Amino acid sequence: MASSREHDFLSATALRIMEDASKSRLFGYTEGQRKLFDFSCDLKRDWSKVVAGQTLWKHGGDGIDKDIRTFLNEEDIHAAVYIARYESKLRSRFTEVTQSYLKTPMRGRLSRLRVFWVPPDFKASDEEACESVQNALKEEIAKDLLLQVALGGLTSQDATRFSSSKRPGLPIAILSYIKKHGYRNNRRAAKDLDVSLDALRYEIERLFIIGFLKSDSLQGGKYRVTDSGSAMLDISSRLRDYLRGNLGDGNVNEEFEHICRLLGIDYPSIPTTTRLLGKDAEVDIQDPTALLLQHVAQADADGSVDWPEPYFELPSASEISASN
Repeated sequence: MASSREHDFLSATALRIMEDASKSRLFGYTEGQRKLFDFSCDLKRDWSKVVAGQTLWKHGGDGIDKDIRTFLNEEDIHAAVYIARYESKLRSRFTEVTQSYLKTPMRGRLSRLRVFWVPPDFKASDEEACESVQNALKEEIAKDLLLQVALGGLTSQDATRFSSSKRPGLPIAILSYIKKHGYRNNRRAAKDLDVSLDALRYEIERLFIIGFLKSDSLQGGKYRVTDSGSAMLDISSRLRDYLRGNLGDGNVNEEFEHICRLLGIDYPSIPTTTRLLGKDAEVDIQDPTALLLQHVAQADADGSVDWPEPYFELPSASEISASN
């Protein structure tokens, strides 16, 4: 069946939103081969996660069973995006099909599904409607897909808890240290980071409770940085770029700002001329953003962090072949 203008617009819009979001320099983006899907892409950091999607517009829900079965059977998919016309019949059928998988071995894969509903009267020929739908999808995809998949499920509450540490710079230094060197024991880490053993233990436990560190034991021990911890480290690195005045053209990066806004990080509200360190620091201790920037500034001043470089788009196999 030939696709409609609405179908094509929505599929292209989903890809464009994810590609534009990669300009935040928090992850890389490469468009994937469609194969069984209407659109596909690969989000990259120090891992690679495939996002595939279908756009349901005209076929009245007849293909929902097949689409969901394909989504759940594909091994390599980390997120399955469904963009569909908002109709009671389609919503009812989608719920019915997904519920049928709850008692099967596939139930664990249902969490990869993300559904974004579009007004049923949407017309791709209406420029105002296109802009409205695109803005709505951008907000929803960023909150329900990019934060969950590309940024490890990071939330505004996580960012606030991270910022609340009373030891400026130490949470960032710990994440950087463990990501680079691993974690052997408290005494070794405390010596390498030049902090007291008690301070290190407290901060390690706090990062573990927040979910930025993980361990095979509930009691801790050999820690590893979680995806959300890595994302927080990446965000801190981009905030360092902001404080140094090289976040982007004019020290502005709209996509990074948008993602930070969803996380409650209003960094443009703190001018780069603000004194963040020393006795005369101009830091509002009730403002999580100000506290986070103080952490970044202190970690930068201490020189104890290997700041992650921005993630750029990787060339596709066809581009590599063409260049050769």
